[in-house]
Amino acid sequence: MENVEPISDENMTITDTTFNNIPVRLYIPTKSSDKLKRGVIYIHGGGWCVGSAAMKPYDLLSKQTTQKLDALVVSIEYRLAPKVNFPTQFDDVYAVVKYFLDESTLQKFSVDPNRVAISGDSAGGNLAAAVIQQQLHDPEIKVKLKMQALIYPVMQDIDFNTPSYQENANMPILPRSLMVRFWSEYMTTDKTLYEAMMANRHIPRDKADLFKFVDWSTLLPENLRNNYVYSPQYGTPELVKKYPGILDTRASPLLVEDTMLQGLPLTYVITCMYDVLRDDGIMYVSRLRQAGVEVVHDHYDSTFHGILLISIWPLEINLAHNITLRYLNFLNDNL
Repeated sequence: MENVEPISDENMTITDTTFNNIPVRLYIPTKSSDKLKRGVIYIHGGGWCVGSAAMKPYDLLSKQTTQKLDALVVSIEYRLAPKVNFPTQFDDVYAVVKYFLDESTLQKFSVDPNRVAISGDSAGGNLAAAVIQQQLHDPEIKVKLKMQALIYPVMQDIDFNTPSYQENANMPILPRSLMVRFWSEYMTTDKTLYEAMMANRHIPRDKADLFKFVDWSTLLPENLRNNYVYSPQYGTPELVKKYPGILDTRASPLLVEDTMLQGLPLTYVITCMYDVLRDDGIMYVSRLRQAGVEVVHDHYDSTFHGILLISIWPLEINLAHNITLRYLNFLNDNL
């Protein structure tokens, strides 16, 4: 998944620049028009630890988005763990979003302030969800995002024994051990957090009330609960005191109160059956709908985490191609 240079063509101008001192890759359609353009802010995945806006699959996806929607795409190159930890990644993305949504920036790039979406996959979906929650209640941001599109997003770090974490613990691309490692390194290089998270004993009993936000016994459909027993586990309070980011809603968007969800815009969520993060996404869909948010949820029974990266490779994989096409069509029809 090598990185590629920003190479413009007759359809778009591609440049690497900075917004608020954060690197971004811009994709600007060259077709002249009297109408204002749509805007899409994209956040790449990789567990907050790996990945890049310049990776070939992400570069291809941004090109496809620009061409399909005739939209300006801002792909964010946020800093990565373990060199930097939470909340740096969130802060980088938030700084870019705030800069781009400023009326002067939108005017400079001829972007319609009423037609800007945010999207991301995996850890990028996590950042997108966290950012849109925060900007909704940020009085300094006058222009609000119209839509969020979350692709198999990471949504919580307090329960690593959901049915999907148990069923797909050894699934290739994103096994449970790797996702837990991503989470622990997002917070710290202290190995004791990884060990506690692997044992699912990193949340102290005095924070038991938070489990209501991830209670998969009520938030998942019956066919996904199967015969699993919902039984939260607890640890000592030291780790949460030392690394309070574990319980920060900017890291775990599922942990917010319903009032933080009410008023969110149209939301599109993709989940995959063979993915440790499947239940994270489905629980968020349930929470959003309970809060009155309009949600379109596409669940794919025969796919796995990372399918979007495969779907934009130059291969004839019909299902993967169709998932990407569905994603792009949804953006095109609703933005």
